Amino acid sequence: MVWTVKLSRKLQKKIEKLPPRPRKRLNFLVKEIQQYGPVQDKWPNFGKLRGKIDCYHCHLKKGDPTYVAVWRVTEYEVKIVEIKYAGTHEGVNYNRIC
Repeated sequence: MVWTVKLSRKLQKKIEKLPPRPRKRLNFLVKEIQQYGPVQDKWPNFGKLRGKIDCYHCHLKKGDPTYVAVWRVTEYEVKIVEIKYAGTHEGVNYNRIC
């Protein structure tokens, strides 16, 4: 069964402002999550966020600045994942996102 991936409203507005490479990688990540689910351990620096239930992140682009994506599973029965953030690593506050 395919996973449904939702983008938060805040992220939908922010996607247009992302540089081309992180934007393309985010689109590819969405397709990977839809097909294989929220655990994307082949992505760079993929990990579960400590202290958070069902929250994950990975790097979209390394370097300076580093771009990350953060998502969480909102429903296992119908397989829904919501991507909450995509942007620079320096600007992310994991406690506010998940």
